[in-house]
Amino acid sequence: MSPSRYRDGARAIAPIAIAAVTFGASFGVLARSVGIDALAATVMSATTFAGSAQFAVASILGTSGGVAAAVLAATLLNARYAPISVSVAPLFEGGRVRRLLEAQLIVDESWAVSRRADGRFDRRLLIGAGLVLYVSWVTGTALGSMGGEALGDPADLGLDAAFPALFLALLVPQVSTRRALAAALLGGTVALVLIPFVPAGVPIVAAAGACLIGWRRS
Repeated sequence: MSPSRYRDGARAIAPIAIAAVTFGASFGVLARSVGIDALAATVMSATTFAGSAQFAVASILGTSGGVAAAVLAATLLNARYAPISVSVAPLFEGGRVRRLLEAQLIVDESWAVSRRADGRFDRRLLIGAGLVLYVSWVTGTALGSMGGEALGDPADLGLDAAFPALFLALLVPQVSTRRALAAALLGGTVALVLIPFVPAGVPIVAAAGACLIGWRRS
């Protein structure tokens, strides 16, 4: 065991965790505004741990959308975790319960942070980063749902641009070869073309499929 690797993951993700607390609070505020109480919102973050999907559910329910539509949107948004999980699945060992709990920490940011210079992934880095993000997201949700009105709208502070910028920063180190660059450009193009025409979540899934082409040929 190497506790230092867990700490390395936690340190690497720390700046992102600050934004995670803020957006967790934003979700808590939104959840309360559409009738989801503080306990339910916090439990949702603790069991789902998927910001984009949770925002989609709250937004759809807030516009009088049905539960089926909310679940479908969340499922489509989270479908991107299928290829992400495949890439790190061999790292997770042990019993089913242990693997299930550790797999809960596989999110975009922890996955990106866990990638080493040689292209492989480090399980300890992923878990260290994932734990910090998990605590930040759930804590932010609890704070926002219990009294987040005082925080105001994060968009007024320009924080709505924080996560797109974050994902761009996470992408850059991954694009180290022409094939990786081609896959990234293809995925981005597919998403941009589909956004005006298809429901939320579909562009992400389609883009992930395009990126898998580059992975398959590598």
